[in-house]
Amino acid sequence: MTLPMRTLLSILAISLLAGPVAAAPQPHKAAAPAKPHPAKTERAPEPKQIGQFEDWVAATSSEHGQLICYALTYAKHSAPALPGREKVVMTVTERPSGRDAVAISAGFTYAANAAVTVQVDQTALDFYTAGRSAFARDGKAAVAIFGKARDASARSPGPKNATVVDSFSLKGFSAAYAAITKACPAK
Repeated sequence: MTLPMRTLLSILAISLLAGPVAAAPQPHKAAAPAKPHPAKTERAPEPKQIGQFEDWVAATSSEHGQLICYALTYAKHSAPALPGREKVVMTVTERPSGRDAVAISAGFTYAANAAVTVQVDQTALDFYTAGRSAFARDGKAAVAIFGKARDASARSPGPKNATVVDSFSLKGFSAAYAAITKACPAK
């Protein structure tokens, strides 16, 4: 499965915005800031694909002048079908400020304080939620188990009290992870 670069760019842009740093609640502001003049607006650098590794894609991007590396995959199956739901994506991100950040972009907004469980073989991994994303409480443990398994299943509370199950292939994860850790080595 080859992902078109435009789709990859969209997913990586979402991942940049949905990192664990963004999970902290933001204070309410009385007035929105004025929009910057179009000539003064900076464009985010476009991600560069490192490679396709079976069901996973590895890529790099820049965030505040720092190289950021991602491995990502789309859900292979989601149930129940939710009208208007965006594609569900699992990412592993390597930043200078944080390693092994594992996130799921759900395609819908989670209820406040919702919890997600990702089942990988006999191991249940706890994820916390913020907005439209769920984040592994222990990314290092998630990455370790992903490298040994064939698939993962995320169970989460969805809209209208429905339980949503998203299944992800882990085929190619180890190679994609190796590519991003080589491109963004720990310091």
